[in-house]
Amino acid sequence: MDEQALGAIADELLESYDLDGPAERLPPQEAVNAALEQVKRLLFPGYYADEALPVASRRFRVGTWLCQLHASLDRLIRRALVHTQPDADPSQLRHHAEAVAGRFLAALPGIRATLRLDAQAALDGDPAARSIEEVILTYPGFEAVMIHRIAHWFYGEGIPFLPRAMSEHAHMRTGIDIHPGARIGARFFIDHGTGVVIGETTWIGDDVKIYQGVTLGALSVRRSLAGAKRHPTIEDGVVLYAGATVLGGDTVIGRNATIGGNVWITTSVAANTLVIESPPSLRYRSPRAQGDGLEEGGDGSAQ
Repeated sequence: MDEQALGAIADELLESYDLDGPAERLPPQEAVNAALEQVKRLLFPGYYADEALPVASRRFRVGTWLCQLHASLDRLIRRALVHTQPDADPSQLRHHAEAVAGRFLAALPGIRATLRLDAQAALDGDPAARSIEEVILTYPGFEAVMIHRIAHWFYGEGIPFLPRAMSEHAHMRTGIDIHPGARIGARFFIDHGTGVVIGETTWIGDDVKIYQGVTLGALSVRRSLAGAKRHPTIEDGVVLYAGATVLGGDTVIGRNATIGGNVWITTSVAANTLVIESPPSLRYRSPRAQGDGLEEGGDGSAQ
């Protein structure tokens, strides 16, 4: 292309940029991902650190990691705040970002304790699991829940952009989509996990287990419903099998209920209830005695 054509394209792009206003640049996704790796290293150094913690300098090494994470989070939080509050006092935003980063560091021991319970629930609930170490290192459901618990903490602090960036990173890595606003209780286990969707205002109790393809969603996605309870409540001890869909903010799945595979639910289910779909009417075909044709078993069984 010649210089004139390139100049025209540049002018058109610059004009469209001006329509967006003078907002500060958001934190790049790569920086958010890097901070998550720093958090994971502190939560489970035996799995995510580049090298083992030397016995003689463990406290020093962990202290260094904490300082590095605090600096990373401070920058990310400040940039996110400046983007949404461009007219705010810069010193106030700086102090706010520093305080939030500090509170998150203080929350790390509690987050780790909760995640240990999640890992134990996975081990207890999956006969294929050989150890907690295997769960933490290899299970996509555990990784998605770990990142969710981190993102949900920042969501609760009202920090813009970062929680959603974290959850989308988990979504891309695991195929599990959990909105950072979802409230999830202790000992939560997602088995297999691919295709799981958990909406923003979902409330999940303790000891809940869900399988791949489960959707906890809204009956309507109208913009006017922003902020309302749009997604279901799943009480303690519920199991949701593969492909189950539960919709609606008023829908409650009662304690210890079991929801079978591929069930579609838009109304509440009482505690201790088993909900299963009626078996489909199967039709079988087998080769004819002579020739390559097929004859159909009219009674639903092989002829």
